[in-house]
Amino acid sequence: MKIDILTIFPEMFESVLHASILGRAQENGLLEVRCTDIRPFSAMKHKNTDDYPFGGGAGMVMMAQPIHDAMQSVTGEGFQGKRIYLGPRGRTLTTEKARALSREDHLVLLCGHYEGVDQRVLDMCIDEEISIGDYILTGGELAAMVLVDCVSRFIPGVLGSAESPEDESFSEGLLEYPQYTRPAVWEGMSVPDVLLSGHHANIQKWRREQSLLVTQRMRPELLETAPLSEKDRMFLREAEACS
Repeated sequence: MKIDILTIFPEMFESVLHASILGRAQENGLLEVRCTDIRPFSAMKHKNTDDYPFGGGAGMVMMAQPIHDAMQSVTGEGFQGKRIYLGPRGRTLTTEKARALSREDHLVLLCGHYEGVDQRVLDMCIDEEISIGDYILTGGELAAMVLVDCVSRFIPGVLGSAESPEDESFSEGLLEYPQYTRPAVWEGMSVPDVLLSGHHANIQKWRREQSLLVTQRMRPELLETAPLSEKDRMFLREAEACS
């Protein structure tokens, strides 16, 4: 997959994109991420990318022209992919959305800043707006980092195990079950016996039940849309009755 990021602060991405899993994914040719500075594309004398908004108001707004020209530089003719603006008005990034985006050949991420972006360039150059949550950031750069990290996990080979992204929180609409590692006893606390039994069916059953319990306790609203079996529902009813 190829990902282009349009930003006025490309230096923010250097350590994030070249460390850990994202760094290895690029070294192995599974992912290509490039940052493009929007400022050099500005037609203004001092290469500024923002101006006062028509109609007044606090703050500045990013101008259409530099963004349009920067976008054209990374897409060109015959572009096959999706152009995304990271902003608070967008639909919230979810596991399902990240999985869908991972199937694209090419993503272009536009990082907004200041009080927003001239609507005309969004209308002309953007296919979709995405938000990472119901809060405001100083710019879209952090949101772009989150999206790149989240999407890349679904690219085959990036995590090294095909099962990894399918066994985590939200993969089936539930939160992840508790995890343990060595030693089996630490500070007087023991790992649950079932995890030491080697009985895979019992372990899977325990993990499913723990996911249900954790979700019920931490994010009960997720149970309303999670794909639950009748066995799951019965377990939750019994657990609630015993609590």
